[in-house]
Amino acid sequence: MKNSFEQHMKHLDRQENKLLNKPESSLMKTTITPMKEKIEGLIPKQLKSTLNAAFYKGFQLIFEKGNAYIEKTYDKEKLSLDFDVNNYALDKKLNQRHMRRLDKASTQSRLVNTSFSVAEGGILGFLGVGIPDIPLFLAVIIRTLNEIALSYGFNYETEEEKTYTLLLICGAISKGEKQKEYNRKVEELGNQIDLDIVDDINFDEQMRITSDLFSETLLTAKFIQGIPVVGAIGGVVNYNIINKISSYARIKYKKRYLGKKLSS
Repeated sequence: MKNSFEQHMKHLDRQENKLLNKPESSLMKTTITPMKEKIEGLIPKQLKSTLNAAFYKGFQLIFEKGNAYIEKTYDKEKLSLDFDVNNYALDKKLNQRHMRRLDKASTQSRLVNTSFSVAEGGILGFLGVGIPDIPLFLAVIIRTLNEIALSYGFNYETEEEKTYTLLLICGAISKGEKQKEYNRKVEELGNQIDLDIVDDINFDEQMRITSDLFSETLLTAKFIQGIPVVGAIGGVVNYNIINKISSYARIKYKKRYLGKKLSS
């Protein structure tokens, strides 16, 4: 049984390494990046600070008051019950069918939430709504991460787990060496939480760091999204971001789950 869990862990390690070392496409290098740089030169300097503030306030709203409302959009009890059933089955007999059942909820969450984000970003972008859609955009991201956490048996309500959630976002949307550093921090905090040896954490500081990274990543997209009709590109941007975050989070939560199995 333990050898089978180790094989699954090695498979996840390969997926993670592929994600962290994904080369930049030639289209990105030759066309998209130069175009993005030209657009950034047209963006008012105060927009980034406005975006920073919008993302930070959005996170504050969600973590302080919004999670209760987000939980009304999915069946928390069913997700927890499904995990208990699938986890019990895996303890009795580890096979691909049981592992697929464990993965099913997180896969469905990604499909539903990315589809919603495309519609939301596209419609609001068509209307020229950029920055005001940030709380809704963040709510979809947090909902996605909550569902993935529950599908692998993890709580998301403590300050430590909320900080872990923010680090997951940073690990997913950053690039290059910065992404690898965030990945190390995700691993470190996840291990500390699971061993109940968490060092001092600063949740508010991590909200500010994540907000700053979001504003850097989405500066051009939010500028364009604020232009009526042209801003319909917001649906594509939202899809890419949520797809990145959910794919990365599924790997990290599943690794934590398997890590517990291997250490028990």
